[in-house]
Amino acid sequence: MSSNPVAETVASLLPRARAELTELVAFKSVADFDRFPRSESEAAANWIADALRAEGFQDVALLDTPDGTQSVYGCLPGPVGARTVLLYAHYDVQPPLDEAGWTTPPFELTERDGRWYGRGSADCKGGVIMHLLALRALKANGGVPVTVKMIVEGSEEQGTGGLERYAEQHPDLLAADTIVIGDAGNFRVGQPTVTSTLRGMTMMRVRVDTLAGDLHSGQFGGAAPDALSALIRVLDSLRAEDGSTTVDGLTGDAHWEGLQYDEAQFRQDAKVLEGVGLIGSGTVADRIWARPAVTVLGIDCPPVVGATPSVQAGARALVSLRVPPGVDVAEATKLLQAHLEAHTPWGARVSTEQIGQGQAFSADTTSPAYAAMADAMAVAYPGQDMQYAGQGGSIPLCNTLAALYPQAEILLIGLSEPEAQIHAVNESVSPEELERLSVAEALFLRNYAAG
Repeated sequence: MSSNPVAETVASLLPRARAELTELVAFKSVADFDRFPRSESEAAANWIADALRAEGFQDVALLDTPDGTQSVYGCLPGPVGARTVLLYAHYDVQPPLDEAGWTTPPFELTERDGRWYGRGSADCKGGVIMHLLALRALKANGGVPVTVKMIVEGSEEQGTGGLERYAEQHPDLLAADTIVIGDAGNFRVGQPTVTSTLRGMTMMRVRVDTLAGDLHSGQFGGAAPDALSALIRVLDSLRAEDGSTTVDGLTGDAHWEGLQYDEAQFRQDAKVLEGVGLIGSGTVADRIWARPAVTVLGIDCPPVVGATPSVQAGARALVSLRVPPGVDVAEATKLLQAHLEAHTPWGARVSTEQIGQGQAFSADTTSPAYAAMADAMAVAYPGQDMQYAGQGGSIPLCNTLAALYPQAEILLIGLSEPEAQIHAVNESVSPEELERLSVAEALFLRNYAAG
């Protein structure tokens, strides 16, 4: 980094940031209370509340949201007449998946090869630390020139919409002139990026039943309808031969006009095995940012170990459908439900249950806040121009905030670049990215206040 005083301050604070991220990562704050203790999420929320109070935030509160989780709120008053900026992150994390696949324990922040490994290190506990670093750097260099509201969500990964509904019920709470969502990421390490679009998402459980109970496959197999095979056929109908998503009535031929994603680089980032082809058609950017994508997230069926020679009476799956900006998620949900029902074979009984959804998002990149962020990133990343990219993931809160505060500018930045491997085993964060983005956010707040 340069000799910029803000940058120097952030660099000096990195050891403290690592210690705090170590504490925060240690909480097993998965908002699935059937599998992880609620106390872990509550402890993480209290840690953040204490951190906000220590920084001088007022009205710090644990908000009990309608989905049974807690979000953390606080307000740091700025000068009289100053603009208000809302900073967002979330403290809940994805489950660690196969803990045996982690090189080091998922809830112990561990440095390896210049990166910090641990669940939530990038997505999005690192985002909490990024916000704190930016504010501390400003306080040490003349003060925070805007009023800052911070909201840290407790169930973003579950898609259960608790904070969205709470915000709708308390519309004044999160009102701001600009909103910085710290839950996105650079296109790659060292390339400053704002995310200008997000795909929306709907999740649906589908269940297929064919028999009153399981049957002996030798006695009945060949004529008795197999629910698991029926479910497999239903799921297979969601993809064309080339792997493209095919939901009846849902268009899938849009094109991405911005930053492109080199196919060879994508294969490397996604760790595609040698000889295995990518799925879909069009450019990689088309496929992951501009078109719908279906994923089978899980199937309930007998495991291989211990399976008996039986015709299965019932089976179910959890299906995710990502939809690009311009496609209404409610309509896409209806199309997915109708498709699943229409493609169930043999007259099998099929039922569907939607368990979460969020609309797609598209930002106004011509707004003054984007100019302020571009200038800030040019300092934090010398010689690099800020880029605009899409993101295949969903942050449902974005559209809720856009609807509640239509005049607010919304920017998406964060630590989830490809090497971070968020949601996978061995998630990590680059401390250099944490440093640069904290500097960028601090300078953005200063630029925005002066604009």
